[in-house]
Amino acid sequence: MASMKLDILAFGVHPDDVELGCSGTLMMAIAEGKKVGIIDLTRGELGTRGSAAIRMQEAARAAEIMQVAVRENLGMADGFFSNDEAHQRLVIAAIRQFQPNIVLANAPEDRHPDHGRSAKLVSDAAFLAGLRKISTQHNGIEQSAWRPSYVFHYMQDRFLQPSFVMDISPVMDRKMGAILAYGTQFNSAGTDEPTTYISTPQFLETVKARAMMLGKRIGVAYAEGYISEKILGLSSFDPIIQNVT
Repeated sequence: MASMKLDILAFGVHPDDVELGCSGTLMMAIAEGKKVGIIDLTRGELGTRGSAAIRMQEAARAAEIMQVAVRENLGMADGFFSNDEAHQRLVIAAIRQFQPNIVLANAPEDRHPDHGRSAKLVSDAAFLAGLRKISTQHNGIEQSAWRPSYVFHYMQDRFLQPSFVMDISPVMDRKMGAILAYGTQFNSAGTDEPTTYISTPQFLETVKARAMMLGKRIGVAYAEGYISEKILGLSSFDPIIQNVT
């Protein structure tokens, strides 16, 4: 994996988790000049449709649409990874390599059991990455300890009460484009692949409806919701004042 300092590092247990959950936020941050990266924990090889190789190609196309600085895959076993030392060390090394100020992670609980397990794995690793007595290396060089300032969990299938929501209205169309880069997952027409929970047009409608519902709560067209592990502090009311018409 390449090394660079990132402002935001988004983790997804499966390729397409980030696109569905937080790609709008990533693209808004990139538009502000922030450096953003994505790390997929697995290749989604247990998915009913497509293959690991094809999903890697789709992930690369989605990364181009989002214009992220880097996208890597840790190669964990889809469905069978654990929140244990070996897997924590992989995530710790990635966090230390990219030194993000903010980490975005899977939903803390969800329909797919991998999502909640990934959320805890990344959260635990983000804390442990700040302990200097835990030794990790990258390309044979000892890494320095690094703890992100914040870990935020994005929403996935189940609705969870958000700690805050992020306006993504200007990039909503690109978000849907990044999702549709996964043609094996979100297209039920013209294929012999079996129909799945996420492959129908109705599923994509719910993605957009969720963003509309969250946007309505803050007076914008579309938004993404997050659960914060910390209380967020303000030094001024200015960041939260909005002109809602």
